[in-house]
Amino acid sequence: MSPKRVTAAVLAVLLCTVALGAPPAHAAITGQSATNTATTVTYRYQYTGGPAWLRVYVDTDRNPATGFATAGVGADYLLENGTLYRHGGGGWAWNAVTAVTHTGGGGTATWTVNRADLGETATPNDADLVFQTESPLDTSARYTHVYSGSGEGGGTVTYQADATDFANPERGLYHHTGDCDTNDFSLATLQSYRTSQQITLVMCVFYLAAFRNAPISAAALAQFQQQADTVRAAGLKMILRFAYTTSTAGDDAPLSRVVQHLDQLAPYLNANSDVIHVVQAGFVGAWGEWYYTQNFGNQGTVSATDWANRKAVVDKLLSVLPTNRMVQLRTPKFKRTMYGTSALGSGQAYNGSAVARLGHHNDCFLASPDDLGTYENTAVEYPYLAAETQWLPMGGETCQPNPPRSQCPTALAELGQFHWNYLNIDYRAEVLNGWSSGGCMADVRRNLGHRFQLTQGTYPASASGSLAVQFGVRNVGWAAPFNPRGLELVLRNTATGTVYKRPLSADPRRWAAGTTTTVSQSVSLSGVPAGSYRLLLNLPDPRSGLASRPEYALRLANTGVWQPATGYNDLLHTVTVR
Repeated sequence: MSPKRVTAAVLAVLLCTVALGAPPAHAAITGQSATNTATTVTYRYQYTGGPAWLRVYVDTDRNPATGFATAGVGADYLLENGTLYRHGGGGWAWNAVTAVTHTGGGGTATWTVNRADLGETATPNDADLVFQTESPLDTSARYTHVYSGSGEGGGTVTYQADATDFANPERGLYHHTGDCDTNDFSLATLQSYRTSQQITLVMCVFYLAAFRNAPISAAALAQFQQQADTVRAAGLKMILRFAYTTSTAGDDAPLSRVVQHLDQLAPYLNANSDVIHVVQAGFVGAWGEWYYTQNFGNQGTVSATDWANRKAVVDKLLSVLPTNRMVQLRTPKFKRTMYGTSALGSGQAYNGSAVARLGHHNDCFLASPDDLGTYENTAVEYPYLAAETQWLPMGGETCQPNPPRSQCPTALAELGQFHWNYLNIDYRAEVLNGWSSGGCMADVRRNLGHRFQLTQGTYPASASGSLAVQFGVRNVGWAAPFNPRGLELVLRNTATGTVYKRPLSADPRRWAAGTTTTVSQSVSLSGVPAGSYRLLLNLPDPRSGLASRPEYALRLANTGVWQPATGYNDLLHTVTVR
């Protein structure tokens, strides 16, 4: 008995691929997983079409120089449909070992093999795998399975990273298409940002120029509500700022009028906080950037009274904004002057205090040595900002080319150093185009904000009463989420599709950039009927109106796990509830 022999053309493609050092295309194969008990190993993947041959190459010694060379491994064993083969040397030469348990219908291929038949009995151990279908020929990248070593039917899943750019809520590039008080958002345009450009944020700068000497009109408040409703319908969130003027004359409103306006805005901020990503302090000066102003100390000449009035604006904004939403200040000096010079620490983070809700934005990123006045003393403010932004929002835009500082090396270094969450894609073109030509724009798109990757998970084969799970999550992005985020283990019955959710206590806001966090928890199975259940992970928006919307759930950066219809991430493991 011998496996189906690949054609000469196919073999030539495989050998050529190995010689070139790159795996063949693998567009049709997703959801690869490998789990084990003490005595068996189970391989699984999803595929498209109706291939006649389903395969797994198993490199048990993880040595590409021995066995059959394909996709960077040296396969010692081959699973093809229902048979296990051992490599006999000399290219495509296989000797049958035994029949195995195999299913291959409905777009899912599964094998269960005795570990002894693979010559693997020690624990722990590992193997390199390559999954394949034919025809057409589709071959996955190398997948490493680390055996769990559990003697109670447990299994370990090693997850594969996904390097593509995809839409994820509350992070990334944003669009600023016009003044929010006069330019109506288009639902179709906002939806296209998310579906075609992988962008989930939009800027809303709402000008109150007509109301410097009067209350905000009902029509203006209705306009704001309409804009928020459109953002919500599109599945996006907005970066929000209120301002009175775009003139360097600084014709803004006095403190008393700002306070009155914030009282008017309070119910609208509360009602729409679900689609507010962050609020920039605004109100003061031209564009709400606190420099050119007639009422709060002009062009950097700020008296003690002016500072007190500026702080009163921020305090009032914090008081009318729900405590689960944060405010950004335009320069580090503003927060250090008004709220103290100590950087926010882990113990203070998310405690609802003013210092724990005040982040930063930089709207002249890389434009000069001090980013056109954003910094006063970089020797002090750089380490302060780097520490603070681990727990607070940081974002903004570029405003003028300034090579070499505005080019890729410094851009990537400082975006990471200061934990940038978002960046304007519409301004300024010369700088952003330089990043594209310099080869770093793909990194910027991927790494702004959070980017969570599952590393490895360990789950039981069966459970009764409670279910213990453990998985690792690495944040390869530049920042952690700063808004609250849900975390749920989902059990979905494989026969009926019925879903049971169990909250997990870990806080994704604590999954810091560049770190790996292990989540280990036992959840109750009370009320979960006996049966077979697929395990999934859900990171929903905690607001009730958005919690069930997949556009607002976090997607993990792993191949084969994202389920766009539900917003769940497949943990690639099935458990039997007894």
